[in-house]
Amino acid sequence: MIELKAIFLFAITAVVEIIGCYLPYLWLTQGKSPWLLIPAAFALAAFAWLLTLHPAAAGRVYAAYGGIYIGVAILWLWAVDGVRPTVWDITGCVVTILGACIIIFAPKS
Repeated sequence: MIELKAIFLFAITAVVEIIGCYLPYLWLTQGKSPWLLIPAAFALAAFAWLLTLHPAAAGRVYAAYGGIYIGVAILWLWAVDGVRPTVWDITGCVVTILGACIIIFAPKS
């Protein structure tokens, strides 16, 4: 059960990180308001804080988070960017999520 909570927390963390990076992207590439940098900064601060909520060693947390992040990023690609993921996107996503789950669900010593 703790592992499922970790995956859920990683997913929320990924959304917050993507928002923190997406808002400056909108400003820099699409001429949106520079005021977007303010919520972006808060999102990135929240992202860093959310990563501290995991009890595992930081390197393990970052490694597991990376796999979940990729899955959320592919969902973002589809839902926000309006780009349908390719079979290669989905395959890579599945492989990385499996890798993250191996790290997350590994026996703890």
